[in-house]
Amino acid sequence: MKDIKDIKNVSIAGAGIMGASFAQIFGQFGYNVILYDISEKAITNAKELIKMNQKNLISENVISAEVSENTISNIEYSLNTDSFKDADFVIEAIAEKMEIKHKFWEKISNIVSKDSILTTNTSGLSINKISESVKNPERFCGMHWVNPPHIIPLVEIIAGAKTKQETLDLVNQIALSIERKPVIVKKDASGFVLNRLQYAILREAFYIVENDIASVEDVDKVMKYGLGRRYACIGPFETVDFGGIDIFHSVGSYMFKELSNSQEVSSILKELYEEGNYGVKSGKGFYDYSGDKGEKAIEKRDKDFIKVAKSLE
Repeated sequence: MKDIKDIKNVSIAGAGIMGASFAQIFGQFGYNVILYDISEKAITNAKELIKMNQKNLISENVISAEVSENTISNIEYSLNTDSFKDADFVIEAIAEKMEIKHKFWEKISNIVSKDSILTTNTSGLSINKISESVKNPERFCGMHWVNPPHIIPLVEIIAGAKTKQETLDLVNQIALSIERKPVIVKKDASGFVLNRLQYAILREAFYIVENDIASVEDVDKVMKYGLGRRYACIGPFETVDFGGIDIFHSVGSYMFKELSNSQEVSSILKELYEEGNYGVKSGKGFYDYSGDKGEKAIEKRDKDFIKVAKSLE
């Protein structure tokens, strides 16, 4: 199996929002990057997105203009799967459909060298199921990033049933080499860790709004100005330690009984979905993103994320 010093050529499949971010992250740290997609339009959009992201990072003094130039120079683009032949490390970030991933990996795992490290950026599909189409699945694992990955450092590295420990160790080293914060998810649990926590919070947030306990806006404020600020510095188990295990045990004895245990999609989420209101991408969700409001919201989000990241460094 390859060593960290052998990882020089990184191939990224899928030139969407995530793939474009991956390309600039690896490019910034000196890797030779090829960003692949089946769509020429996707490649064009990725180039523009990378330029915009780089401009924002420069304006926020995260990187210099020189670093940005070097980053962009380290990225190549391809519409040809032959570009994977020299890949030491592959990240797949294509459509979240099992049949599409199976078709991709069946082909690509036979193109790359036998000791290439292979990863998928799925948000929740089974790593074990995806690996069924991977040749030599012991070198394959999940690598779940958080949007926008060029700003948010967490990377979940997920073990499949056939993943070798050496593969997990090497992917962990690769993540550290690009200054990410990797965690090891020891088994292929649905939603891994981040999404299990995220959907537990969402279930209760929907319940609070549906039962007229508080508004959408005020639930968001509770997270932004309360829990979110706390959890940016200390995790839930650290919070319990600081607050007192005796206190959390006492409150938990009655609070857990009060929380939602619904196993259905929230009615307010379902209604927005059925109306075609998908959030920023459609111009309307829980909030209004019509006109240029969506673009401004994304810009503000990214700048706020950068400020938080810089303050915690």
